[in-house]
Amino acid sequence: MISGTPDSYSFDNGTFQFSYSTEEADGLGSFPAGSQTTISVPSVEFPDGHQRHRGRGRLSPQRLRPDHRVKRRRKHRRRHREPRRNVARIVANRGRPIGWATMTSTDPAPQPHATAEQVEAARHDSKLAQVLYHDWEAESYDEKWSISYDQRCIDYARDCFDGVVPDDEIDRLPYDRALELGCGSGFFLLNLIQSGVARRGSVTDLSPGMVKVATRNGQSLGLDIDGRVADAERIPYDDDTFDLVVGHAVLHHIPDVEQSLREVLRVLRPGGRFVFAGEPTTVGNGYARALADLTWNVTIRAVKLPGLGSWRRTQAELDENSRAAALEWVVDLHTFDPHDLERMAANAGAVQVRTATEEFTAAMLGWPVRTFEATVPPGRLGFGWAKFAFTSWKTLSWVDDNLWRRVVPKGWFYNVMITGIKPS
Repeated sequence: MISGTPDSYSFDNGTFQFSYSTEEADGLGSFPAGSQTTISVPSVEFPDGHQRHRGRGRLSPQRLRPDHRVKRRRKHRRRHREPRRNVARIVANRGRPIGWATMTSTDPAPQPHATAEQVEAARHDSKLAQVLYHDWEAESYDEKWSISYDQRCIDYARDCFDGVVPDDEIDRLPYDRALELGCGSGFFLLNLIQSGVARRGSVTDLSPGMVKVATRNGQSLGLDIDGRVADAERIPYDDDTFDLVVGHAVLHHIPDVEQSLREVLRVLRPGGRFVFAGEPTTVGNGYARALADLTWNVTIRAVKLPGLGSWRRTQAELDENSRAAALEWVVDLHTFDPHDLERMAANAGAVQVRTATEEFTAAMLGWPVRTFEATVPPGRLGFGWAKFAFTSWKTLSWVDDNLWRRVVPKGWFYNVMITGIKPS
């Protein structure tokens, strides 16, 4: 391994450029296959509000985006973490980046455009519905839920992890190899790896489209990621393979949650941990659905009034949203009482099981706001709306954590997180 700092660098028109040179100790300047060169990019300040993106060559202005499903965890749970360094790494063997991602060649191809016949069949087959719905959503999923892989979402994912995992285990990070079930676009595991929770990982999902997007995101970030299409009730890995298994908003999609947790414990090494976050509670799902439905119906009627035509999506877009929403009702199989979820994990064989919940009034705001955004044309609301929505959500999250948590029952919050370990 040869390491060094660039001998020159510049920032011009949004692009950070640098040059460097390396040679072997004998001065030959050639390296055997598999050699690596590590370049540490100096910390510099960029003009005009630009920011660095890991794994990319461009720098772009910082933008505030509406963020109601992706949020920061409780501040009092935050711990000091060493700042991460931006490192470019190159492999001499065929020039392949050291942080690369692959999908298994035998995985089925995504189906982003389901037919009416497939949608009808999926109403009676929850796993087919999972594939069709999430293939449908895969390419736009990050935009829909305001998911990113910058510091905002790195902090959110890490705060979820810190919020349920015991302090003494956090002090022993990182894990070596991690697995994500129901990875979606890779949001949870990729951001956890960036935060220092794990060194490398595998992403799995029943949807080929989601695995494709997740591995592509991992590659663009320069992370050591592989991906496989997989059923969470039959995880296609050997016993005792992983140190950590994670998932975000996945358990409520799995028909047999307890069987899936048994599979999680099987592929974990003895003493390994699982962490699942973003699962809907029974009470929380009730008020979130009611508020979302009310917002949709009111908005659809309001934009038909005279003078509001520019706020109306085309009928084709509304029909597309309605078909996707019809499948969404099929793929959302469960809601959870925190104590019942703990019991399932214990029955599966986990020990040291614990749950935590988040979002109360923040969810009461977030679901109507997100539904309203899905109803009007993209870009119609503008920066002022994004700032209002994000600031309001942050304020209500603070109120939830510092006031309502003291007086409201645990099961009334919208999201539940759970962790446990495989017996040693």
